[in-house]
This record gives sequence, C-alpha cells and structure tokens, in this order.
Amino acid sequence: LLAALTLAQAATPTPTNRYTALDAGRDHTCTLHSTGRIHCWGSGPANLLEVPEGRYSAVSAGEWHNCAIRQENNGITCWGRDSNAPSGAFTDIAAGWHFTCAVRKADSTIQCWGTTNFGRSVLNYGQADPPEGEFTAVSAGYLHACGLRESGEITCWGRSSFNRTTAPKGVFTQVSSGTTHSCAVRESGEAVCWGMNNYGQSNAPSGTFTQVSAGAWHSCGLRESGTVECWGDDEYDQSNPSPGNYLAVSAGTRHSCALSSTSTRCWGRRDDQPLEAIAELAQTTRDPTTPDPMTPDPVTPEPPTPTPTPTTFTAISAGGTHTCAIRSTGTIDCWGRSTSNRLNAPSGSFTSLSAGGAHSCALNSTGAVSCWGANAEGQAPTTRSGTYTAVSAGGEHTCALTSAGAISCWGRDNHNQISNAPSSGTFTAVSAGANHACTLSSAGAISCWGRNNHNQAPTTPRTGPYTAVSAGEDHTCALLSTGASDCWGRNANNRLQAQTGMFSALDAGAAHTCARRASGAVVCWGWNGESRATVTAGSYTAVSAGDAHTCAITNAGAIVCWGWDFYGQAPTSRSP
Repeated sequence: LLAALTLAQAATPTPTNRYTALDAGRDHTCTLHSTGRIHCWGSGPANLLEVPEGRYSAVSAGEWHNCAIRQENNGITCWGRDSNAPSGAFTDIAAGWHFTCAVRKADSTIQCWGTTNFGRSVLNYGQADPPEGEFTAVSAGYLHACGLRESGEITCWGRSSFNRTTAPKGVFTQVSSGTTHSCAVRESGEAVCWGMNNYGQSNAPSGTFTQVSAGAWHSCGLRESGTVECWGDDEYDQSNPSPGNYLAVSAGTRHSCALSSTSTRCWGRRDDQPLEAIAELAQTTRDPTTPDPMTPDPVTPEPPTPTPTPTTFTAISAGGTHTCAIRSTGTIDCWGRSTSNRLNAPSGSFTSLSAGGAHSCALNSTGAVSCWGANAEGQAPTTRSGTYTAVSAGGEHTCALTSAGAISCWGRDNHNQISNAPSSGTFTAVSAGANHACTLSSAGAISCWGRNNHNQAPTTPRTGPYTAVSAGEDHTCALLSTGASDCWGRNANNRLQAQTGMFSALDAGAAHTCARRASGAVVCWGWNGESRATVTAGSYTAVSAGDAHTCAITNAGAIVCWGWDFYGQAPTSRSP
C-alpha cells in the first residue's frame, strides 16, 4: 500500500546478492532482488503474483495490483487487476487502492492514475490529482496519497476525512500512507502519524526510527538498532514482529514483513493461514543466497518462478432466488433458479456484477454493460449503449453510473423508479432496490427515488457524509464516513437496527442487511426467516444479501452461503 522502501533510501550498504526492497500489499508481498528480479507471494486475483519478465529497480504492492520501475529505461510496468501505466521515465512508484502514483524523472513532479472497481469510481476523492511542485518520494494509501518534497516537507491529497491529508509541519526523511492514516520520520528520527486512530495505529511510540510503514489498521517502524516495533491493530499478530535485526519493514493489511541481511521474514496472517507457516514452506524463495535452478546463469541467483495462483471468486451478488459471482479469470458463474434464463451469463471477462429479482447485469473493463435473465420490462437488455463505471440490478429495473458520473436507469417504471432518477449532478455510486433506487453524490450525500411507502426513498437528501449506499426492498442502508451504518425505511423485524461498530462494506437484501468489518467478520440484522441473517462463522472478503439468502467470499476465494436454498441459490460451499 505504499512505495517500497529500498536499502539505499535507508542509507544502508547493499551487498551484491540479496533482496534490496520489499512491500506488503493486501494479502501479498513483493521483494526486489539485487539482480533486478521481483518475487511476489501470497494471494489475490489472477496475475497478481505473476511478475512480468524484466529487471527492475523498484517495486510497490497495492491492494490487488503491483507496479515496478524497469532498469533499462525507468519506465513503469504494472500487473494484477490494474495493469495500466503511463509512458515516460520515473524515479519512485507507489501502488495504492486501485490507483498508483509515481515521481517523474524529468521534472520530479508526481503523476497519478487509476481505474474503477466494485461498482464505483475510485478516483472521486482527488487522490489521482497530486499538487504541483517537485518531489523526491510518493506513497499511495486507500483514498489518499502523500509526497515528500525536496525541502523535506510533506504534502498529502485525496480524501480528507479523519484529517488523513493534514500532514504535520517540519522536515522529514520518509513518509508512508496506509488505509486511513499516514506515518513519517522527522529529520530528528522521531516517528509521527496522523489520520484515523481507532486502533491506535497513529500513536507512534517515542524514540528514534530510520523508517516507518503505515498499513491498514496498524503501523510498523524500524529502530536505529535494527529492531522492528509495531503498533495498532493486532488481531492477526500483524503488530507482533518476529525478533531479529532488520534493514527494512513494510506493514500490509493483516500481515507485516521485514528484510534481514539474509532473508525476508513475515508475521501476521495471509488469508486463513499464519504467515509464519508460509514463510517456512517457501523459505528458499526468501533466501537470496540460494541459487535458482531455473536460472541458466549461476552467477546471478534469482528467486524461482512462483506457482500460478489457483482460480478463486473475486465478487459475489445474491439476487431473488439466484446468485452470481465473478471468478478471478473474469468469467461469471451463476446458480439457483434457472427460469427466465437468469443463469445464462454471457461469456467474456467482467469486473463487477449485480443480481436483481430475476435478472442480472455485469460490467466489463471497457465500461460496457451486459444483462441477462427476465426482461419483460426491458430491465435486462443483452447490451446497453454507453460507457459505465457501475451497474445495479433491482426488482424489475436497473440503474447504472455513466463514465461522466450521471445516472441512467431502465426497466419498469410503476413507482417512478426510472422517470424520477436525477437528471443532473455528479455521482459516485448507485443502488437499485426492489422498487426504488438511491445514489451517492461526490459530496457524500444520498438521494433516493421510486416507491416510498415506508420512507425508504425520502424526498430530502440525506447529507451524511456517506461512503456507500444499498437499497433493499422496503429499507435502505448506508455507511457513514466514520464507518458506522445508518438505515431507514420499514423497521419490521428490526431491519433498521444496525449492528454497532465500523464496517468497510454492506449490502441490503429484501428484509435483512449484512455488513463486513475490516477484520473480515460479517454481521447481519433484520428478518432472520430461513436463517438468512445467521452468519456462518468465518472471515470474508465480500458479502451480499439477497431476497432470503446470503452469500460471502472466504479469504481463500471460495463461496459460503446461508439462508433459503430451495432452488440451490444458497449452497453451504461452492468453489470456482
């Protein structure tokens, strides 16, 4: 989630045969060898761990993509889910959450770029609009980024909630951006952090550091003595470093890694396995002095090519009596009730999808929308003209977000869920419910339209600010910028009695809602008929609430469902 710290940046002599840099991403880590080769391990979408051939001088691991600077021309190569990269020469690279920033070699300015994912644009907070001026380093986080100017001052940009872009004054030697906080090292060696502090991740300890790394909900620092100290969330032992003498450290989401003079060592959790076990199984790939039998030149030993990542599920959507999911290959798999061709998903590669009452729609990487299933009201055209960044299938209507940030809806209009859609404004997300729809503006306000018999679609916008919204049948739920949930509409069966605490995502079904915490825990509330709100224990990367069932993706990329399974829409487990 940050620009990888090299040993040169840490002012440490670099032997000729060793790993020289590392960076921990979401559930994976990448290291740079002194030969210029990159080795990545862990888990994630297809191609995330498959490093393109070449020799590199820097590497950065993001959420679900990686980027590196090539030795021969200082150009950028990216791989994983977001593989786009600009042309030109660069001196520093930082991969964040579906966006990347880099320092240009020609003028030391910063250039950022990104993509859309999970049904909404990820660039609507200005994280891809860096300030002017000359910089020596850059670090990209979740929805913000920070740069180190030549003067040693820090400037941050992007989403400003929790004061994550309000950098402290002074002269610094290094900066690192995490999920909702950042940390830096002053010229005096003092570590300082700012932004969200719900787990104590911004409570930097006293003393002198040579480097700091801001992860998701924890931070780690390297002492002058070579020891590592971490603070913040420690649910997976990610803040409990392995003893040793290290040269660099990097904090990921639920794990941390550090470079020693002989190898790379990690602690914490990757998927459902302790990283300690993974490090032992793959110790030869972490030891830079072990020759690589796959390399013809014995003079420059390199890490072996990792085993290709097995196919997993990366997205899930539970509909009325069917469910659809996207594999890591981009293809779609649907199961459950088969009438009206609702299981006949189109071929091709897709980035997001949404299952409605008896139809579904999906978005591909070019912004094209394809739908299938029941189409009596025109809610599921095979193709839809235009370029979109998000799509949401409702009861018998569908809404989508255009590339310009406008709202477009089609299908049944019996409750004005089509005709009353906003005709102006810039939006970042849209959600279609049974007979109403809601959208999220760039300012974080929510506007709804359509059926409003239980105030599920209030005529007055809700100001929030919010970061996500999901429309159910007679109720609507949203996430506030604090991470807390907020629901309105019909309160039968306690469907408005949201669970307390902070969440990273939520989804409203017909009469129940489920939400996912940053730790991977899922909680549900509302009507529990057929046990639709009784969560199967586990840690998940995504969750979706349907009509009377719920499905979620495990950390290993498999699917677990619970609730009504009359049509096979809610299997207890399903593999790609």
